[in-house]
Amino acid sequence: MKKSFFSFIFLYTTYFSFGQIKGKIVDNNNSFPLAFTHITNTANKDSIISDVNGLFELNKVGTYTFKKKGYIKKIIELKDDRYYIIQLDIDPFELNEVVINSNQIPKKLKTSSTAISVISSEDIQLANNTDFAPILNRATGVFMQNGALNTNRITIRGIGSRNLFGTSKIRAYFKDIPLTNGSGETTIEDFELAAIAQLEITKGSASSIYGAGLGGTIHLIPQNGYLNQISSNAEFSIGSFGLIKSILNANYGNSKHSFRTVYSNTHSDGYRENNEYNRQTYTLTSNHFLSNKDELSFLVSYVDLNAFIPSSINEDAFLNNPKSAAFTWKQSKGFEDSKRGIFGLSWNHYYSNNIKQITSIFTSFRDAYEPRPFNILKENTLAYGIRSRLLGTLKLFNRNLNWTFGGELFKDTYNYETFENLYDNFPEGTGSVQGDQLSDFKENRTYYNLFAETNYEISDKTTLSIGFNLNETTYKLHDNFPVSDSNPDQTGRFKYKGIISPKFGLSHAFSERINVFSNVSHGFSPLSLQETLLPDGQINTNLKPETGWNFEVGTRGSLLNNRLHFNTSIYQLNIENLLVSRQTAQDQFIGINAGSTQHQGLEVDLNYKLLTNEKMTMRLFTNYTLNHFIFKTFVDDSNDYSGNKLTGVPSDVFNLGVSFDLSMGLYGNINYQYVGSMPITDENNLFSASYNLSNLKIGYKANLNKKLKLNAFYGLNNIFDEHYASQILINATGFGGSAPRYYYPGNPINYYTGINVNYNF
Repeated sequence: MKKSFFSFIFLYTTYFSFGQIKGKIVDNNNSFPLAFTHITNTANKDSIISDVNGLFELNKVGTYTFKKKGYIKKIIELKDDRYYIIQLDIDPFELNEVVINSNQIPKKLKTSSTAISVISSEDIQLANNTDFAPILNRATGVFMQNGALNTNRITIRGIGSRNLFGTSKIRAYFKDIPLTNGSGETTIEDFELAAIAQLEITKGSASSIYGAGLGGTIHLIPQNGYLNQISSNAEFSIGSFGLIKSILNANYGNSKHSFRTVYSNTHSDGYRENNEYNRQTYTLTSNHFLSNKDELSFLVSYVDLNAFIPSSINEDAFLNNPKSAAFTWKQSKGFEDSKRGIFGLSWNHYYSNNIKQITSIFTSFRDAYEPRPFNILKENTLAYGIRSRLLGTLKLFNRNLNWTFGGELFKDTYNYETFENLYDNFPEGTGSVQGDQLSDFKENRTYYNLFAETNYEISDKTTLSIGFNLNETTYKLHDNFPVSDSNPDQTGRFKYKGIISPKFGLSHAFSERINVFSNVSHGFSPLSLQETLLPDGQINTNLKPETGWNFEVGTRGSLLNNRLHFNTSIYQLNIENLLVSRQTAQDQFIGINAGSTQHQGLEVDLNYKLLTNEKMTMRLFTNYTLNHFIFKTFVDDSNDYSGNKLTGVPSDVFNLGVSFDLSMGLYGNINYQYVGSMPITDENNLFSASYNLSNLKIGYKANLNKKLKLNAFYGLNNIFDEHYASQILINATGFGGSAPRYYYPGNPINYYTGINVNYNF
């Protein structure tokens, strides 16, 4: 009787639980489904594999291991018959296996036909979380110069080097929200690094889905919340030059909804005069898995920044008094006070197993007040837009064809006024004083992108990628200042013809571990309205946007029993209609098309597991970037610079580092960077000196109990106290008999230390 009773219970449980446990496996950073994940019952070792959309179905409760190449395995107890969302975190050592979404067709990085660098959260944590530059500069082909925490310029493969005071010709997105404004200018450095989980950098003009920018695209992916977890994290750190930073990070998640909020407060007195920096940030992300067909996500970010500006200095000051600020900037106490916010909502809908739609709506604003020695600038920008695309899979000649097509519409309104700065009329130490108004402008800037891309499996090992982007941009300028002889009416409209940028790529697997790729792609860089204005206030309708063709071959994969991972590529980018900013006054520039440039380069990236066992993991990482960028033809007025090296880009960059992690809790890394010399002037008669930087970070992690974790760390930057220029101002001109101010001094040896406490409820 007893035996029959237990047999009945077993049969009842088995029958009525069959097919009741269902779920989906996703990448925690981008929520993309992870196909073909291995799911194993830890008790009886029964195993199944998720389908192409990451879906799975199990017939009994129990503890299961979820494992996919490129991701950290996860062991989860499935207790009942509800619907589960399983989030997997990437393995920072096996990035070639990670599913990327830079082109919106999910694929493993190693099978991509374009050059892409992935920076994981572990890579971000190798340095302090205050400065983007050390992190971006470890990616091949990418170089970020930083004169201060709020003064930066990013170049990718030399693109953007001729922009004087910021980043341009490179597109950036925060999740799916454009960070690039209507004039093609991009700012990412005021975002909180602790709120970012991953960066994907597409190099060259191959990102047709994101606007076919000449330099490429930087994709910031924010930290998502974890499901079925409630936790809080607090970090406090101090450092050289009065650095004080605090971070609060909270996570709430149930079975289908997750929320993460990150608050940070950063203060620094700065190494130089007039260099104080204060910033507060708020970031909120939420993900909602409404059903197996519908997902919603929200993103809110707010930045409140007040930072003084020391500006660049001349050679004598750079060599003998690098702490000094530029005289006029110190006297006027120049600074920027800005507030910036973005909001986005994304909806993912699966029409079937083969077709889904992703739609995002977004809005952003920026209000800023910036006293400069030559005037005071007030500006505000309001932007909004929508991105939507369909993604699907079908069979063509019995082979898989993945496709996506869609569009992006972006509009922003930029209002700016300038005023006299009367600081010279007041006692020393007063700082900037606003005087009479000098100008009052309003710009309406609109662009749209239509795009499509397909990946077709020609064979089991070869994939063909074809894409295109159609862009059309329009500017309208309203001059609201009273017209006079000295102030002509600059009202006007500028619209350039639509630009079609195609892309062709090929990826081939020589073996399970080695892939090769090649691509040919077209890109462009939009004109800013300021560049189109002539000195008489009229719009120069004869200007053309910079355009270029990129040719590239490369390989990526792993060797030595998966211990060595490598990425390498060789490329040539030819740019026509080179746009040159010619300075006509201290704060006045005009744009001219003056020739063409040729960008040739080599990029090599290696990661090697020196040691891995239960007690210790040690990793070696190294990469090298070789740049050969020249003015192919460049005639500016009576000056012929054809054949000269491109200004503002180092000849080469070399990185070498070792990291270790002990089971007892001790961890750390040390890294070395060499940056080659770079031309400062178009004449190539002045070069910055090459320099060497060495940084280290060590820490200790401990589990104080089951819920409370502690992490203490100490870092030292520029260990050998190298004197170097962290940013240069190309082709600077001296006014009033003063020497040109080319140099932004880098920080000398400096430290940071802090403590991080994490509690799981």
